[in-house]
Amino acid sequence: GRNLLVLKMVGYGDDVIRCYQLENLSAHVWIGHHRYPTKGKVWHPGGAHPFVGLNEALVHNGDFANYEAVCDYLAQRGLKPLFQTDTEVSVQVFDLHHRLYGYPLEWVIESLAPTTERDFTLLPPDKRELYGQLQATHIHGSPDGPWFFIIAQSVPDVWRLIGITDTSMLRPQVFALQEGEAQIAFAASEKQVIDAALESLSEADNRFWSRADRYWNARGGSHTDGGAFIFSVVPEGDGFRLQCTNKFGEHITLSNTSQPHTLLREEASEAGALYDVPVEEAFTAFLKAVSEWGYGELRGFLRDIEKQPRREAIGLMTLILNRRYPTGKLRRSSLLALVDESLERIFTSVIVEECKDFCVGKGGPDGRSVVIDAREFDIEGPGSLAIGIGELVKNGWHKLVIFGCHGHRFIANGFGSDSSKVCIEVYGSSGDYLGSGMDGARVVVHGNGQDQLGQILKSGELVVHGDVGQTFMYGAKGGHVFIQGNAAGRPLINSVGRPRVVINGTCLDYLAESFMAGDPLNDGGFVVLNGLEWDDDGELHELLTPYPGGNLFSLASGGAIYVRDPHQRVSVDQLNGGDFAPFTSADWAVVKPLLEQNEREFGIPVERLLEVDGQPRRPGAVYRRIQPAATKALQAEEAWVAHAKNG
Repeated sequence: GRNLLVLKMVGYGDDVIRCYQLENLSAHVWIGHHRYPTKGKVWHPGGAHPFVGLNEALVHNGDFANYEAVCDYLAQRGLKPLFQTDTEVSVQVFDLHHRLYGYPLEWVIESLAPTTERDFTLLPPDKRELYGQLQATHIHGSPDGPWFFIIAQSVPDVWRLIGITDTSMLRPQVFALQEGEAQIAFAASEKQVIDAALESLSEADNRFWSRADRYWNARGGSHTDGGAFIFSVVPEGDGFRLQCTNKFGEHITLSNTSQPHTLLREEASEAGALYDVPVEEAFTAFLKAVSEWGYGELRGFLRDIEKQPRREAIGLMTLILNRRYPTGKLRRSSLLALVDESLERIFTSVIVEECKDFCVGKGGPDGRSVVIDAREFDIEGPGSLAIGIGELVKNGWHKLVIFGCHGHRFIANGFGSDSSKVCIEVYGSSGDYLGSGMDGARVVVHGNGQDQLGQILKSGELVVHGDVGQTFMYGAKGGHVFIQGNAAGRPLINSVGRPRVVINGTCLDYLAESFMAGDPLNDGGFVVLNGLEWDDDGELHELLTPYPGGNLFSLASGGAIYVRDPHQRVSVDQLNGGDFAPFTSADWAVVKPLLEQNEREFGIPVERLLEVDGQPRRPGAVYRRIQPAATKALQAEEAWVAHAKNG
């Protein structure tokens, strides 16, 4: 390639860094692939990612169903792969379309990940005509997913990081942006990878801090952003500038432009807030004061809180971490990064000196909470955090506080039947499968969750103060679950029994596919989808639509979705096997208790959920019920049978 350095080996990404001694190498764009290929000559270094065109290098997660068809498409144009892997043909198609055919990036992305179904119909007429021609010409060379690509590209005077998501969306893709003295952007398969990279950078370079300003997921083939994002490093004056655009060339910017704490390095000063009062009262005082603070007052406030009794200090800082509110002159990501640091100091102090409320779990259980530093454990395997937690629970410890998570998997797994006495608080970036198979425990995640949370969950409570990743609650059988933000694709697939879930944001696609959760009015399961988001001032707003994708409740045979949709923006063409049905007082009787707990968890008042354009409305004018189409037919059949018997 041109101005590209590509290094391969049979091993992991960090092995490449060490083997080729790249620790001091500088570059505008870095990509890597941290697992072995699944197709082709996986035993040969040449079969490892990335694969290259002349101007780009590509790594790929996923699988193609039409590898041979893509090879035939390339062969007709005189191109042949060497390593029998779908990643190689992907970059060959990209290079063919962009460099040889001269297609702009938007066209290349469309040829690789064509816009389909409902999203295609919602495109402007000129886009539909153009995309129709591209699809007619190149559809047989379009990789049939699921997949996503991360691409590093070098063309004259521009370096790019490109993330493209397939319309099948079986693989998640996360983007992030941080802007301060330096700008940095990420595209990754997991948010936890981004958090780990930022934490490492912040320790080595004080221009960065441990939280991105913005995280988001891509919905493949979306008519609003194309499901693809491009980060470009472009010359500006004597230096460079990072800009982010979506597939259509629209700029992605930060709405909060206040300075980060890394630029305003203010020393701690007196904040004048309340401390020696109940946590809720102290938090109310904080809310009144914080919008007028600079970073000096914030640092002083956190310093003073750290001196308070640990239980009260942790409770107050956790509310500050979890809730949404105006931050005034402070950038939210900076505020949270400083709170993270204070919480870590408090938790670490327990390791050094126990107290009446917290200990490290030595000896027999005594009613205190065990504080666990996740960094002392492996991510998975025999020395994993999950096994360490399991041993503590087995020995009778029921209250656990875990901090310092860096993608640790399987938290709150394997407790056996009836773990109703167990309560686990999780801080940091927890990993996949958290709460899976849980039967009775309560787990609270103080931040975003990762993929496969709550799989085959039987009972208990799972509370996530953020977003959750892909295939959330796959095959779940029960439990009460509360998500402050969004779910990625395919939540609650194949769920049965009586899971009851509130998602306060939205999800990308395939919500409750093959849902089999009985009758929600007779102890069955359901999902409440509120379709809300917070702005930078902590105000709740309705999303443009509570559900942007298709395949809503597809192939479902039981349960219901209660969607907050007062303007009826969700349409019949988004359903695939579901029907709208009247929202009755009986529906409100089962939904209201869950929303009341949702209020206790996240501070979202039920009264606010029933407001539309600032005016109170009755529940039936705000929420809509979606039920399986088969349910209506079955009930009609049952009514006919009953009539025949009585006749």
